[in-house]
Amino acid sequence: MNEGLIPRRYAKALLKFAHEKGQDVSTYALMKTLSESFSAQQQLANVLNNPFVDAGEKAALINTAAAADDSNSCFADFVKLLIQNNRIGMTREIALAYLNLYRKANNIYMVDITTANELPQPEMKRLKAIIEGHLGNATVEYNVAVDPELIGGFVVTIDSERLDASIKNELKQLRLKLLSK
Repeated sequence: MNEGLIPRRYAKALLKFAHEKGQDVSTYALMKTLSESFSAQQQLANVLNNPFVDAGEKAALINTAAAADDSNSCFADFVKLLIQNNRIGMTREIALAYLNLYRKANNIYMVDITTANELPQPEMKRLKAIIEGHLGNATVEYNVAVDPELIGGFVVTIDSERLDASIKNELKQLRLKLLSK
């Protein structure tokens, strides 16, 4: 079976269940934290896929990675279901699928802003205002990074839409123009 299909089905069921219980917002926050933990700790997926690690320890590990407590019963039931169905190794993929489904359902955009240097607060505020004006009444979540290789300027990525206003890109375009003549 398709490896992307299974996580999406679990994520869709969790989203519906959490929405019915009124815990979809808190589950979203837990899934964001869980996803960030997987990114920060590459060995987390290896431990979850290790057959010699006890299922209870895997559940505790996921709860710790998501910073979950007893207040979100949906997340606890979700972890139990993954262990019961032997899908604990797909936790990262399910978390990512849940985040995507939740964002689509709630009109949330992930915007990545990469600059050559850290922007002063007034300039960052102005850039965010332009982005939010472009997106209309959508909710926006930002990831801001600094990449000195850009030389100057910035790159904004909204889903599959990309605006590259970096000096590195301008130099590349100029080089291509000169080579084509």
